[in-house]
Amino acid sequence: MPDSFPKRVTLLGSTGSIGTQALDVIRSQPGRFTVTALSAHSNAELLIQQAREFRPAAVVIGDEAKYETVKAALASQPETEVLAGAAALADVAGRDDADVVLTAMVGYAGLLPTVRAIRAGKTIALANKETLVVAGQLITDLVKQHGVGLYPVDSEHSAIFQCLVGEEQNPIEKIILTASGGPFRGCSREQLAQVTKAQALKHPNWDMGAKITIDSASLMNKGLEVIEAKWLFDLRNDQIEVIVHPQSIVHSLVQFEDGSLKAQLGLPDMKLPIQYALGYPQRLPNTFPRFSFLDYPKLTFEQADTSAFRNLGLAFEAMSRAGNAPCILNAANEIAVAAFLRDEIGFLQMSDVVESSLARVSYLATPTLDDYVQTDYETRRIARELVGQA
Repeated sequence: MPDSFPKRVTLLGSTGSIGTQALDVIRSQPGRFTVTALSAHSNAELLIQQAREFRPAAVVIGDEAKYETVKAALASQPETEVLAGAAALADVAGRDDADVVLTAMVGYAGLLPTVRAIRAGKTIALANKETLVVAGQLITDLVKQHGVGLYPVDSEHSAIFQCLVGEEQNPIEKIILTASGGPFRGCSREQLAQVTKAQALKHPNWDMGAKITIDSASLMNKGLEVIEAKWLFDLRNDQIEVIVHPQSIVHSLVQFEDGSLKAQLGLPDMKLPIQYALGYPQRLPNTFPRFSFLDYPKLTFEQADTSAFRNLGLAFEAMSRAGNAPCILNAANEIAVAAFLRDEIGFLQMSDVVESSLARVSYLATPTLDDYVQTDYETRRIARELVGQA
């Protein structure tokens, strides 16, 4: 990514929580960024509004049934090409007219567009953690091969990244990822068996989309972040620790070999890590609310309960197995969360689906990109069977 402005941004997943906040950041920095492409899965109405405001060279609607609606709405805007479907999304990710591709899509769907963008030499602002969860070795190899920058947008990984700037010669002893604990922190398994979808969708600190909010409630989100961190920062499994921090002010920490700890602190607001990734290496001035210790006189920390919240333990196990195990974990979880949101299974049964899928899906120690695609397909089929049997 060039250090000079304006930077040209392709935003994949522009209608979701991260995408809309990214556009807020771009609005707040006039002259620093231009939008070259936008994509949405199915929210055609918001995508049309965004396209009319930012006038990108291309928009992609994932749901092909809504293509004609978007095309008709933007007929008077000839500079914006309207496309649809997964293949078009991957093509747009690799176009020449962008400096940085912000991948804000949710889930496995972000993998292939990210691969295309890396192969096209684009800098990646990564908000789609599943890309590294599913295919961490492949992605990191591609990043090195093509010499591109990969900057994390997740608040925890952005915190680690910020703590490491200027520390290139100093080996990491470990990193500590913080977790809020979600709405059910301190609950027993018996209590978790009774929780409802409405309760799970009420995160105490963060405003996120439904899927990520459920993952946060089950601690799967933290498990996925553990695997993502391994690849982002080239860590051994035993160098990653998770600690529950209910206030979500300390976003994560790095411990160096001399025992010194560095932490990044701030209010729980995704706009800051989004802006940091887009503007890197510069820190851009803004009017975001500022943190004050006087507003948070007590910051607390506690151990994560992997007995009640099995998903975190399952993620560590999948990371330890390596190969396609994290891909299985992710695909099974996506099916389980969708089923929970449809009231087809209970909160604890999501972990059952993930654990059974890890046991049943064929394991591959050194998967290729095609193997990841096949693993994702096979896992979803098996996970749907398990949901049906629940």
